Amino acid sequence: MNNDKEPQNNPVNKNLMIWAAILAGFLIIASMFGGSTATSSQDGISYSAFRNKVTEGSIKSVSISPDKIVATTKEDKKLVTVPIEGDTSLYPFLEENGVDVQGKEAEQTSLLTYILVNSLPFLLILGVAFFVLRQMQKGGGSGAMGFGKSKAKMLTEKHGKVTFADVAGIDEAREELEEIVEFLRDPQKFSRLGGKIPKGALLVGSPGTGKTLLARAIAGEAAVPFFTISGSDFVEMFVGVGASRVRDMFEQAKKNAPCILFIDEIDAVGRSRGGGVGNQNDEREQTLNQLLVEMDGFEANEGIIIIAATNRPDVLDPALLRPGRFDRQVVVPRPDIEGRVKILEVHMKKVPLAPDVDPRVIGRGTPGFSGADLANLVNEAALMAARRGKRLVAMQEFEDAKDKVMMGTERRSMVMTEDEKKMTAYHEAGHAIVSVHEDASDPIHKATIIPRGRALGMVMRLPERDSYSYHRDKMHANMAVSMGGRVAEEIIFGYDKVSSGASGDIQYATKLARDMVTQWGMSDVMGPLQYEEEQQGYLGYGGTTRSAMSDETAKLIDKEIRDLVEKGYKKAQKILKEHEDQLHLLANALLEYETLSGVEIDELLDKGEFHRDDKAKKVSTIKPTIGSLIPKAGKNKGSKIGGPSIEGA
Repeated sequence: MNNDKEPQNNPVNKNLMIWAAILAGFLIIASMFGGSTATSSQDGISYSAFRNKVTEGSIKSVSISPDKIVATTKEDKKLVTVPIEGDTSLYPFLEENGVDVQGKEAEQTSLLTYILVNSLPFLLILGVAFFVLRQMQKGGGSGAMGFGKSKAKMLTEKHGKVTFADVAGIDEAREELEEIVEFLRDPQKFSRLGGKIPKGALLVGSPGTGKTLLARAIAGEAAVPFFTISGSDFVEMFVGVGASRVRDMFEQAKKNAPCILFIDEIDAVGRSRGGGVGNQNDEREQTLNQLLVEMDGFEANEGIIIIAATNRPDVLDPALLRPGRFDRQVVVPRPDIEGRVKILEVHMKKVPLAPDVDPRVIGRGTPGFSGADLANLVNEAALMAARRGKRLVAMQEFEDAKDKVMMGTERRSMVMTEDEKKMTAYHEAGHAIVSVHEDASDPIHKATIIPRGRALGMVMRLPERDSYSYHRDKMHANMAVSMGGRVAEEIIFGYDKVSSGASGDIQYATKLARDMVTQWGMSDVMGPLQYEEEQQGYLGYGGTTRSAMSDETAKLIDKEIRDLVEKGYKKAQKILKEHEDQLHLLANALLEYETLSGVEIDELLDKGEFHRDDKAKKVSTIKPTIGSLIPKAGKNKGSKIGGPSIEGA
């Protein structure tokens, strides 16, 4: 970036000079009054009392000056009095009483000292007032009177340079922005064919996908000034402050053009106008109006490129998104497997790796992870290796970190009774058996009865490859898998011993069925119509709302949702009753080994045993004795659509 433009005046030096002047003034005052400290030990008396003491013979000598008389007693004590003007009897009176008389000239004050003494108070008042006003009007909105100033900061090399080499996994978005940087470096290359530089680019993507990182990379690559500000820095409770900050921000940018201006979280100020009431809304709308005018109004802002980032493009004002303001909307998606591998390789450069670490294996097992998630995964693996006293981060640490990020931290200290462990083991085995026998279900990655987070146990399934759509057969399979735990409890322990552990599974299945009926048109009875739609309020509170419909239609929707969930329940019942021996086998394996991988589960169900550490592990098939099973509530963590499926205990 361009660092050639150094500030003409150093504000630190100015402040030091002001403080030095104030200190010098106080020193002058101290020196002025310091001369009178010598008389602080002298007692003042009246003129008549002075004459009485002379008469009494207690005065040894006097020093007479035009403005005062200093008498010294026989005890060497100083007495000060003021003579009476025109008193000619003083000298004869002193001689009669034998007092030694000394004369002294009046002290002469120079003209410069006189001027300094009389003007110093005014100078001090002016200095303090000047200093306070400078503090109040300090730029950046930090002073008491500077709240109308822009809070935009110029990014420099000292903030840590990031380049496009540090951005991986989002190649298309990076190429779009590389073109803007190239335009700034060589505008003639495009302008000779009639092309114009884009005025703005809007980065759109889920949280953690790298929007801000892309902006920092542009700052590192572009040889022009780069200003950064957050959308929340514009809005204040005072009407007009936000608009003033927008004007000041663009004035700063014009002085440094060509330059790039990055506005993070622009949805804080760019929401659609017309919602809400009160002064807060008036202030936000005035700020947005000023932003619209500055971006594309009567006065052209040549050489200023606006780059903004948001994860809520649906709430932005249409006037903000039109060409001429934001000419490009650059989607920053979650990375695919190739992108995840590249992102892992970037973050792994900072970590000492063991030879067995394979970024592709880790990338294949982390579908749906964003760039921030992958950075957190590498960091957790490094911390885990450090806690274990290792010098290198091995594949085992990455696997354990992945489980921690996906499923939560293990709670081995949690005390569970044997009956609770059996209930959990059969619940998770029910999920796993249904998943194995459902062709459309994702493969099992791991099953465990070790409590993690708020769940007593869980079965985690991972897709074999990245998927970009959700098919009907997979939805029905997921509903059957989610009902597998509840059905297993009912088959093994009886109707009266069914626990509340399946609450999250039921919630997941109900939501999935509702979406199928009301939003995705996957009900033969209701047809391919949308009955519910996403609602976004002014303050950002979302949710679904039903369109206008009759009571009869609402009853049909509720009936269809129930039929879909019960269909999954019956399918799970059929599978588990047909494969009850596998249910017992897997539950006993979980009770004995606590955690099984997907490969181990497949091998166990196929051969009756599995291999771990090159040793065959056999599992007993003893059916459990049903004790006093006490249902436990609230121990469930539900599945996540679009990510790893987790069925809780």
